[in-house]
Amino acid sequence: MKQITILSGKGGVGKSSITASLAIALSKKRKIVCADCDVDASNLALVFGMNTDDFKMWESISTNQKARVDLSKCISCRKCASECYFNAIDWDDAKKIPVFREFGCEGCGVCEMICPSKAIELYDVSNARIGYGKTKYGFVVVSGQLEMGESGSGKVVSRVKELALNVSGHADVMLVDAAAGIGCTVIASVAGSDYVIGVCEPTPSGFSDLKRALSVVNHFNIHYGIVINKYDMNPEYTRKIEEFAKKKGIRVLSKIGYDKCFMDALVNLVPVIEFSPPYKEIFDGIVRALEDESVFNR
Repeated sequence: MKQITILSGKGGVGKSSITASLAIALSKKRKIVCADCDVDASNLALVFGMNTDDFKMWESISTNQKARVDLSKCISCRKCASECYFNAIDWDDAKKIPVFREFGCEGCGVCEMICPSKAIELYDVSNARIGYGKTKYGFVVVSGQLEMGESGSGKVVSRVKELALNVSGHADVMLVDAAAGIGCTVIASVAGSDYVIGVCEPTPSGFSDLKRALSVVNHFNIHYGIVINKYDMNPEYTRKIEEFAKKKGIRVLSKIGYDKCFMDALVNLVPVIEFSPPYKEIFDGIVRALEDESVFNR
């Protein structure tokens, strides 16, 4: 199975909309599975018009730990409160005991390590859920969602990809919709990819954030191309992006103009390739460009 990851660096550039339409274009000739790895704000299923009833399974998972104290062993030394980097431990002067703030704890384990009386331990918490369902277009979407106030999203992404692999039914391609930015979720999404598509818009922040995201891809030594979305909004920056791509030997897979059809398609919960027929040729063109890049033969 080939893994193609779509990222952007900057949020709001149309990455998930492009992922959804590309998935439909790819599914015409290949068996695919989609993995929504933006687990802090997953929405790929919504673009396909899916709702909760369309998911066959939701499973609570634990990829994080939190600290707790056994007060019968506590000797009131205050080391835990003074050394907590995340300020997740308050001190009750009246009772002379530490008070652990659940949503402040990152599970780093420093307090457990330095406690002289071994009064502190780490325990597993259910910090996310993952599930999958079949779209009306014939392929499966796997999604993950962090619970409110929880952390550990990078590990949740890894679990989403594992589930996608397990339920794919020997798919040819796993299409990964990564989060914005360059954090843990993006690193976990990019890991193991055969090819990466960077989606950007022609703005200073869009271009800058794309370059930062591609630096993560370079770390993994993975081939990639870019799609310039809303290219006609700022011809000057579109030219800068194209010059950057030419200098670095990066293929511009496609340039997509600004079109309110994208917004109308989202309102109607339909990928733009299905909402507006002219987009079929655009996304088929991206598939052909991927074939030219030998993505499916690596």
